[in-house]
Amino acid sequence: MGSTKRSRTEDEERKRKKKKKHEKKKKSKKKRSRSSSSDRQERKKKKDKKKNRDEPVGPLPPAELALEVKKSFAPMTKEDWEKKQSVVRKVYDEQSGRYRLVKGDGEIIEEIVSKDRHKEINKQATQGDGEYFQSVISKGANK
Repeated sequence: MGSTKRSRTEDEERKRKKKKKHEKKKKSKKKRSRSSSSDRQERKKKKDKKKNRDEPVGPLPPAELALEVKKSFAPMTKEDWEKKQSVVRKVYDEQSGRYRLVKGDGEIIEEIVSKDRHKEINKQATQGDGEYFQSVISKGANK
């Protein structure tokens, strides 16, 4: 009978150990599931923040303007470039006192004029050069 008592106590001991092990596993699973749900929530919050960063702030521009903005980032097509270059403007040059023809982005074109008009333009430009030179000298003398 003594040997049977030992085996029973050993069996009981094993059962208690198994039970404790099982309880520990349950607790750790509960902890994991809690942390994983909180991890999921944190990840979801981070995702939402990222989504909010991508969203525009303020009122949306009109559709036509939005298309123009998108086009401005794209390379210029040949048609667009030719259209831009075909525009010729008359711009006053303060340094020389002349009106210059400017094509497109800044290419300067000489105006075709008669001989009398050419002399008049040169005379006006020379006066403008003189006035500009005098203003630069007077500024230098004042310093």
